[in-house]
Amino acid sequence: MSEHDRQALQIARVAAQLGAALGQPLVANLPPAPPPAVHALPVDARALAALIDHTLLRPDATRAQVRQLCDEARTWGFAAVCVHGARVDDCRELLAGTPVRVCSVVGFPLGACGRTVKAFEAAQLVRRGAQELDMVIDLGALNDRDDQAVLDDLRAVVEAAGSASVKVIIETALLSEEQKVVACLLARLAGAQWVKTSTGFAAAGATVADVALMRQVVGGALGVKAAGGVRSRAAALALLAAGATRLGTSMGPAIVGERPAAGAR
Repeated sequence: MSEHDRQALQIARVAAQLGAALGQPLVANLPPAPPPAVHALPVDARALAALIDHTLLRPDATRAQVRQLCDEARTWGFAAVCVHGARVDDCRELLAGTPVRVCSVVGFPLGACGRTVKAFEAAQLVRRGAQELDMVIDLGALNDRDDQAVLDDLRAVVEAAGSASVKVIIETALLSEEQKVVACLLARLAGAQWVKTSTGFAAAGATVADVALMRQVVGGALGVKAAGGVRSRAAALALLAAGATRLGTSMGPAIVGERPAAGAR
């Protein structure tokens, strides 16, 4: 890690600590990032579906359930399906010739298997057809404030992923404000394309406040994926308004098929 990057992370820590003491996030002194693009909220089911990763990460998911997942993704036009590595081959075959992307997970859900294992897993998943990878950050190293170890872990996966997009899951429910800021900065430094709130396996998932903070930190440099507890159209639109550019949920068909409330979009 360069001295410039070390200083940037230290500034981020101080800003986050001061913000916590004052009861508000302070991101003015963070390393500069391009401003986020301004997107209108989706006005119809198809537009909303195009921002959703239709997700099936249950460990007991069957082939029949994976087939249904892919059928629904084709029908509604979801951005991607997100499945465990064991189901990547099935999804690749079922979605061949469609614009729906295949997303899988690395080091999931704990992020504690070490960077060599994560890099191997990432490379194998891409070889088998995964186009996007949602990886779990090394939470232990983050708690240790071992920024170099976290960065090395992230870079190993980004390099192994090649042309596949990498989304870094930071598990916001387990982090302080300072850690959320630092985790997002490290994802930027590692060359990841996205930051993601949650695995869906922690006590809590995506919140509007966390998404807004993550968007402030990464600016327009990275996408922000909100996942965990996204179960209604209202929740989905609130997270998108806060800065999310992708949603991860197993409730996609119910969300896009839900009749909007009066005055809602």
